[in-house]
Amino acid sequence: MSRELWTEEKLNDLLSTPSDALVQDIKKIKGDIMVLGAGGKMGPSLCLLAKKAIDKAGISKKVYAVSRGSDKISTDLMQANGIEVIACDLLDKEKLYALPEVENIIYMAGRKFGTDGNEWQTWGMNSTLPAFVADKFKKSNIVVFSSGNIYPIVPLYTGGCTEKDKVLPNGEYAMSCLARERSFEYAANTYGTKVFIYRLNFAVDLRYGVIFDVANKILKGQPISLSTPCFNFIWQGSANEYAIRGLLHASAPVTVMNITGPETVSIKKMALKLGEYLGKEPIFENECGTDAYLNDASKCMEVFGYPSVPAETLIRWQAEWLLDGGRTLDKPTHFEERKGSY
Repeated sequence: MSRELWTEEKLNDLLSTPSDALVQDIKKIKGDIMVLGAGGKMGPSLCLLAKKAIDKAGISKKVYAVSRGSDKISTDLMQANGIEVIACDLLDKEKLYALPEVENIIYMAGRKFGTDGNEWQTWGMNSTLPAFVADKFKKSNIVVFSSGNIYPIVPLYTGGCTEKDKVLPNGEYAMSCLARERSFEYAANTYGTKVFIYRLNFAVDLRYGVIFDVANKILKGQPISLSTPCFNFIWQGSANEYAIRGLLHASAPVTVMNITGPETVSIKKMALKLGEYLGKEPIFENECGTDAYLNDASKCMEVFGYPSVPAETLIRWQAEWLLDGGRTLDKPTHFEERKGSY
């Protein structure tokens, strides 16, 4: 049975098509939206999704995308769709404070890979900068991207950490992510800034993500580690939607929410399924572990509903993307890392 080939345009359309729930919620969000750190893996598609939701709702609202602007493909795509792109090094305090005052902020700026040996840079981006941003936009509603890495590795039988579980960051990257949260929490408790802490566990875009990493290893004949046997992930289109809708749930004191999919997916089972689609047998190494970084996203499902694309579909799409020659962002997740070293 023939199928439609994957293209960059098709993927971008899927990632940026708003749900009815988002269209209704975008009407309730008062004021413009500014995305800080919009040039990363998720930022461009989030900006596009917000703009399309605004257009579909038939309302007037600006979307600002603020980043260093190093990715010309993403910058051109956003500008072509009516998004106001602002080139800015956020660590330049003068330029940060010169940004326009906007009622709604989605804070996506952060640094992870390359931390080892350059810890000061990661702390500067993940802890110093958030303090400045929280001060600059103290009157705004702010969705703050954080990481499920601030939780400890837990046994599989637990079902993952909930928002009420004690955080226990492992390594300097995870520690700096917690520092980011605390900076915005300080603003919420001191200035009354409304904040939504968005603890993400593995968003999947067919150009990068855990599924891509496993499929890529299969194609290259590289072994897949089973030391971390399971993981959670979520379709990036849904993850972006929840971030935008999260503006309505920002509060003082802060609201905290785990953002990921409902499934706990076996690395081995997923690799075997990918191998079937790709026509190549996966190679495994290490004994199967009994614990992993897992988040319980029950609260997310209750508030926002289930992701629009289930795990099984994403696994199939990922194989098709690679078979069709789809490009990579060349940003491995290093999902196997268990000691907090990035």
